[in-house]
Amino acid sequence: MNVARPLLRAGQSLLDAILPPLCLGCSEIVASPGALCADCWPHFSFIAAPHCDRCGIPFAEDLGSGAHCTECLTRPPRFRRARAVLVYDDKSRRVVLPLKHGDRTDMARACGAWMARAGAGLLAEADLVAPVPLHWRRLFTRRYNQAALLARMVARDADAVLAPDLLRRARWTGSQAGLKAKERRRNVRQAFDVLPRWQAKLEGRSVLLIDDVLTTGATVDACTRALKSAGAAHVDVLTLARVVRPAL
Repeated sequence: MNVARPLLRAGQSLLDAILPPLCLGCSEIVASPGALCADCWPHFSFIAAPHCDRCGIPFAEDLGSGAHCTECLTRPPRFRRARAVLVYDDKSRRVVLPLKHGDRTDMARACGAWMARAGAGLLAEADLVAPVPLHWRRLFTRRYNQAALLARMVARDADAVLAPDLLRRARWTGSQAGLKAKERRRNVRQAFDVLPRWQAKLEGRSVLLIDDVLTTGATVDACTRALKSAGAAHVDVLTLARVVRPAL
């Protein structure tokens, strides 16, 4: 008789009794880890079709299969496709910011599961899963890279190879917060490169790049340039949230 599974269930029940799972949005007790309570769920803006086939930004109406947004038509990104779980707004910040700045590394498991579902099509075609890297100075002060935690969770049940150090942030760029799109692109230009030990494994491969938030796309575009220059065939992007600016 296999006693491991009953013991695991008993251990989980005991842990839930001592430390019950909490809603990611408001910290109320919920039925299972990584869940949202009934009050929070309707207020989270999950991204689903219809959306731009290239960058994944949601559309107000269905424009047909393969439709691209105006931004992607006028300034196509270097990456092939991007997808995100949530619109980055006041509600989703309650998940993103604690994970990014508040040492809530425990949230990566649930957030990574959301991302794996939202990006299932991208993940199915990926050979390598890699996080957007932090500069060593930022990593030293923060102590962890939230994108690396998410990448580990996304790749956990997939056939793709996790490549946590595929990319390196070769120079200090400071914070992108407060910079306009053109300033962001200039700030991260040639800021990333591929570690030599991955060069041979990268040639002709498809890479799924993981980050927490997609804002203007400047950072992931700079990463894509470095990956494709080193031989990657395709680069797709998967993030927990993305900024959606109102149409003018």
